[in-house]
This record gives sequence, C-alpha cells and structure tokens, in this order.
Amino acid sequence: MTYRTLDDLNVTGKRVIVRVDINVPIKDGKVTDATRIERVVPTIKELADKGARVILLAHFGRPKGQIVSDMSLAPVAEPLSKALGRKVLFAPDCIGQVAQAAVQSLHDGEIVLLENTRFHAGEETNDKDFANNLAELGEIYVNDAFSAAHRAHASTEGIAHLLPSVAGRGMQAELGALGKALSKPERPLVAVVGGAKISSKLDLLGNLVQKADCLIIGGGMANTFLAALGKPVGASLCEHDLGETAREIMDKAKAAGCEILLPHHVVVAKEFKANTPSKTVSIDAIAADDMILDVGGDAVSDIIARFEKAKTIVWNGPLGAFEIAPFDAGTKAAALAAAKLTKSGRLLSVAGGGDTVAALNQAGAADDFSYVSTAGGAFLEWLEGKELPGVKALETA
Repeated sequence: MTYRTLDDLNVTGKRVIVRVDINVPIKDGKVTDATRIERVVPTIKELADKGARVILLAHFGRPKGQIVSDMSLAPVAEPLSKALGRKVLFAPDCIGQVAQAAVQSLHDGEIVLLENTRFHAGEETNDKDFANNLAELGEIYVNDAFSAAHRAHASTEGIAHLLPSVAGRGMQAELGALGKALSKPERPLVAVVGGAKISSKLDLLGNLVQKADCLIIGGGMANTFLAALGKPVGASLCEHDLGETAREIMDKAKAAGCEILLPHHVVVAKEFKANTPSKTVSIDAIAADDMILDVGGDAVSDIIARFEKAKTIVWNGPLGAFEIAPFDAGTKAAALAAAKLTKSGRLLSVAGGGDTVAALNQAGAADDFSYVSTAGGAFLEWLEGKELPGVKALETA
C-alpha cells in the first residue's frame, strides 16, 4: 500500500491532530507501564520540534459513550510530559468550546492532550458529526495509533477522510515491519503460533498456512492438533471438538506446501503450579493424568533448526505455559535463538500480541527482535489478512 508520512508535510504553525494510543495501565492514579507512551514520543516530538501546534486524540478504557472519571486521560498528561521533556497541556473535552479554546491557546511547538474520545458515543459509532467536530480542531491529521487501526472509529477512520492525512512514525514503522514480514517476505518464512486455543486463531492459522513455508504450532493449541492426529494428550488443555478443524488446517497447509511442525517432545506435570514436579517425555508416552505444559528440549532443537534456515520469522503466542517456571523454558530458548540470529543479521523477526510481548520480555529477547508490536488486536487482524479501517483510510485519504 502507499500512504503519506511526516516527510510529506510542512507543519510549521499548523494545527496538527495526532491520533495516539496511550491506553496504558494505571493504578492509584499512576501509569504502571509507559511502553505505549514511549512509542508515540518520536512523532509528537518531531512535530513539535518543527513548530506544529500538536493536538493529541486518544481513547482510554471502555466508557461506552459516558463520562467515567476513572477513565479520564488527565493522569497521562504528566508521564507524557516527562517522556517528551516538554509540557503537555490537558483539556477536559475533545470537542466543543473547551477543546476549541485549548487549541486556540496553543503556540508553535506546544502540545495539548484532549480528553478521552470514547466519552462521546459518536467515537465508536464513527458518527459523521462527531468526526467533523474533531476535524474542525486541526488542519492536518496524523494517525500514529496502529493498535487502534482495526476499529472504524471517528478518531481513527472518519476524520482521515476530512483532513490531509498521513501516517506517524510509529504507524510507519509498524506497517514497514509487517509488510516485510508478511506481504513481501524474504523466504523461507517461518510463522510461530502459540497460545491456549485454536478457536481464537482460526483465521490466523488459515491465512498463515497460505503464506508461510513452515508453521510452528505450540502452546495449548498444539494439543488439539496432536489429538486430531490420534496422539494421547492426557489431561492437557485441548479442544477435542475441533479435531476436524485441525485436520482441515493441516490439509490446507499440505496443499499450499507449508510444513506444520508440532512438538514431538514435551514437558508434562500432574498439575499446573509453580515448580511442581515435571518430566520431559515423547508425545507417545503421555499418561492419562499428565498435562502438557511446555515443549521439550528435542522439540526446541527442531524449532531452532527451522529458525536457522529461515530468512523471516513472524511470531504470535508462547510455546508453553510461560507464566510459571519451569514451563517457560521452551519459549525462552526459542526466543533467545531467534534474537541471536536476528542480531547477527541472518533473520528478520517480527512478533506481537500481548502474551507474546510479555514472553519475549521475560526471556530477555525482545530488544534483539527486528520489531515487536504492542498492537494486540490490530496485529492479529493484520496477520489474519484482514483490512484495517484506520490503515485503509490513510491509503485512500
């Protein structure tokens, strides 16, 4: 796709609306994880440094069109100011006289954060009047919120048709990384998909078997595939009713020339709790009361062997129950191997999804991946091959 970026703009003295995603966790009025704030700093800082009058739009939580004090963006203004190294003003509404007055008070290089867009019902319904009210505040629109791009909301999609619109640096980086990883990948392309259930990732699996040269399946969802092949999975998490679906996915993969790699060596325990006694066994030696909780060492070696032959890796979901030791070992070993190959220049590695980001951070591997997306749902929908309204609007703006 083609879209414009900040390089195509002259923003000095212009009112520039920037859609950001700063929907960060807050406890006792304090931000506990500033990752999303840090991701939007480059775009905001560049615009302010160039003399733009920067107007930030964002959502927070799910207030469903009502004013909910606990979902105000006011507590985010201070940590955002700290991250930017400059004052961020705050306005207690995103449209109307309050917002207009705040915008009119801006001088070149100044920044104002407007209140939660979802305090208005028109945001999530993509109401034209609400989008117009937002657009009236600025002269240029910048979307730097890829993580909200799968929603056709007024501040992500509607407004893009009303003003000259471009991608911010974060959006640009995300689209660039995903394009290299999936749209035009260097091959072989290896996809890693883990997590608990295949029922939540049917579209993802269906798309990836058409795109990847090898699909590595781990986590609880691997058990469903193993059971579909007649392998014993004991007391493991398994969607036995989706056996036929699993076989259909395997048939599609075979027809597309995509290898599906399932674990043949696993770590089992009698219960799921920290440091419970565990052992590593062949997939053919699972007892009736065994729970498969991680991939075993031989299976990890198989995964790393595929990584070493690959040019591109796309990763979504952990390979085991990584939250609890020792069942984090498989994910950690595979992640560190991918990180090492990436750092040596042999591999392009792109990962995303909430559990994936947490698992890679826990393994100490995230910083050496080519790109780690914090986008969650938007990242998944992109991998599923779906069109994202917020991205499409930039293309057609």
